[in-house]
Amino acid sequence: MPVTKFNAAPLLAAAVAAVLAGYAASCSAQTLTVAWRNKPPHQYIENHVEKGILLDRAKQVFSEAQLPAKFVEEPAKRIWNNFKIGTRNYCSIGWYRIPERESLVQFSMIFHTDPPHTLLVGPAAVAPVLAHKTLASLMSDETLTLGVVDGVSYGPELDALISKSRNRIERSTTAPMVMANMISADRASYMFIDREDWEFLHDRDRSMQGTTQVDLKGMPQGLDRYIVCSKDVPAATMNKINRVLARLVPQKKTTSG
Repeated sequence: MPVTKFNAAPLLAAAVAAVLAGYAASCSAQTLTVAWRNKPPHQYIENHVEKGILLDRAKQVFSEAQLPAKFVEEPAKRIWNNFKIGTRNYCSIGWYRIPERESLVQFSMIFHTDPPHTLLVGPAAVAPVLAHKTLASLMSDETLTLGVVDGVSYGPELDALISKSRNRIERSTTAPMVMANMISADRASYMFIDREDWEFLHDRDRSMQGTTQVDLKGMPQGLDRYIVCSKDVPAATMNKINRVLARLVPQKKTTSG
């Protein structure tokens, strides 16, 4: 009787392929940690309830993309340190795209577009601030103190202006809303504040009544914000996020030369 040789290679290859496919599927289904910093009205907690226009949008994005996600509040410095140390399956919402972040994270399509920043001025500094007609003139005044929230970016243009400013600089790792209270108490002359943040704060915090909102010539245009994810997050996951964003958020048209 002839002996039939059994070739196990195709079965072995199929088994390996099935295991790899299962592993890939399990990786893509892993729960993402989505960190957000306290920044009303974009994202905040009120009466133990998570709220905010961008937090709600982010939850909608991950839900419609069918991506399991756990949302956690964390300070800005901790969020970016987590990216620096290579925390896996990690995303965050509402960040500017600046060069030093490119090596740390993947950027989504546009998540939100800010209006231009405005200035929040303390009670004792209104007159000396209004003596300036342009932002460049204001930032050359050595008698004034600029309050800066440390660990975040105001966008490339404002970051550059701050780094070259002749104002005294008062840095703090507090949230922007806390910095606004420092301005109200004249612990610094003025600060840059998101216009949407100021509108929210002005209507809800009576301590802001002594402050003044000022606009000067030379303020940069508002910037786009993005969802960012750690480099290990699969391209397929980013594509799912982007497909939802393309439906929800107006995207800027690009031209090729």
